[in-house]
Amino acid sequence: MPVFELVSRTVFAVTSIALMLLASLLILYAGSQVWGAFRADGVDIGSTLLEAVGYTIIAIAVFDVGKYLFEEEAIRAREMRQPGEARRSMTKFISTIATAVFLESLVSMFEASKEDLRTMIYPTLALFGGVALIVGLGVYQRLSVIVEKHAGSAREDDGGDAAGKQAHRRRRLSVGNNPENGD
Repeated sequence: MPVFELVSRTVFAVTSIALMLLASLLILYAGSQVWGAFRADGVDIGSTLLEAVGYTIIAIAVFDVGKYLFEEEAIRAREMRQPGEARRSMTKFISTIATAVFLESLVSMFEASKEDLRTMIYPTLALFGGVALIVGLGVYQRLSVIVEKHAGSAREDDGGDAAGKQAHRRRRLSVGNNPENGD
């Protein structure tokens, strides 16, 4: 294994583990806030629970990013050579982020609607951001499928094996020698 690849895998592994630990600490913090709210008098438990949900959502998104980095970069440490593989990996990653954005915007909307309606601009923009992520993912999916079909047809044209290559040469020759083609 080359030194650069070993260093790269190590950095991704350490970073992803750090992200997962930070996400776990964020969940523990949210739990301690809820526990403290139940034990204290005069604390609005509803807003504390909403904050805890927000922290948990962010923690899940951060944990998933760490998991993605660990699986894709530290363990596999390979380039995605197939378009379908890249599409599936990116779809999983963006779907997690979009879900976190949607949930965070909903939590923020609940909080803003209870306090001051003028603060609804952030959750509304976050919701539009989530919609933009989903629309962008849809465009990416569509373009990726086109690329996959093109790559698949290119592989078929190449033949893939000796028999396929011979069949392709015969097709090319038969088309090239056809008097109707003007050749």
